[in-house]
Amino acid sequence: MIITKKILRNVSLTAHPVGCAVFVKEQLAWLEKQPKVGGPFPKRVLVIGGSTGYGLASRMVATMLGKAATINVSFEREPTATKTATPGWYNTHVFEKEAHKEGLFAKSVFGDAFSLAIKEETAALIAKELGQIDLLVYSLASPLRIDPVTGETYRSVLKPIGEDYQALSVDVSSGIIETAVIEKATDAQVQETVKVMGGEDWQLWIDFLHEKKLLADGVKTVAYSYIGPEVTYPVYREGTIGKAKEDLERTAGELNQTLSAVGGAAYVSVNKALVTRASAVIPVVPLYIALLYKVMKEKGLHEECTQQIYRLFTERLYKNSTVPVDHFGRIRLDDWEMRDDIQGEVERRWNLQKEGTALIEGDLAGFRDEYDHIHGFGYPSVDYNADVDPREI
Repeated sequence: MIITKKILRNVSLTAHPVGCAVFVKEQLAWLEKQPKVGGPFPKRVLVIGGSTGYGLASRMVATMLGKAATINVSFEREPTATKTATPGWYNTHVFEKEAHKEGLFAKSVFGDAFSLAIKEETAALIAKELGQIDLLVYSLASPLRIDPVTGETYRSVLKPIGEDYQALSVDVSSGIIETAVIEKATDAQVQETVKVMGGEDWQLWIDFLHEKKLLADGVKTVAYSYIGPEVTYPVYREGTIGKAKEDLERTAGELNQTLSAVGGAAYVSVNKALVTRASAVIPVVPLYIALLYKVMKEKGLHEECTQQIYRLFTERLYKNSTVPVDHFGRIRLDDWEMRDDIQGEVERRWNLQKEGTALIEGDLAGFRDEYDHIHGFGYPSVDYNADVDPREI
């Protein structure tokens, strides 16, 4: 079939297997050229949500820096003769093929990471193939969660709390500035978002693996978060997703108590705003990212997911015996983004935008290119008119 890009409300409905292979191989090639500074790096790594974005980057960085054996847990749509898989399905298979070429163990458990059954399957795989793990990365992004005990379904929402929110945004397809209006969340929606995107499942994973003695001495675990500038606070940090991230950060403190038994530690890494499958659908955020990208590229400070996680491993988690954190105990990988000169210039450009006009002094092309790339589109080396079997990579 001819696989074309199909986007509905900023969500890509298709992924290109050949393009996804180019994406993964480009990231691995970049990592191959980087100095292996820091360490010792983990040798046995579990990534919950390791098929796209920061999770995939974590898996690739661990492999390239420390030749780690890795296990990914993620929920993917498999391809059929007439429908493409999720980009995560293609990314995972390409990455694992590349790892196997180097003689490295790399395998995935596909299914609902929130479920007890997948936790048990993953634990059995760790016990059989790795013995224990040295690092657990929690990078799960999901719109819903089925409670493994009660069977109740919870759904996450991206909404402000307390009052409706109105702010400028940008239509990614047209490049025209528009006003986004988001209705406030109900109390129930806030609670459900915390259940889905908070720290409860992270804690369940650690407790489950700890009980089965699958956490090695000195094990580390890290989950990813975001804070961002004040302009996005109502829809993000002070909204429903922000409450979930606060719960994630609180959970890190509780996990440190659990992990003290094996000399381990838990961290939340606050990362930079980046184009991901999730961020593209958050109102206001595409405008901020387009402006941020332009400013950071002009100053030579722009990073994508792989570059961010490379810096996390080499300059934070595995540089010294003590991991540098802020007074809340968080790793701040957003330090470049939040520099006063960066934020001041983004704010200046934000104030230039007017509803109904084209984006001014932003990098919407970079936003679109990055979004296309994570779905396997936009690569000059790929013939998008070629007949492709979506089941093959």
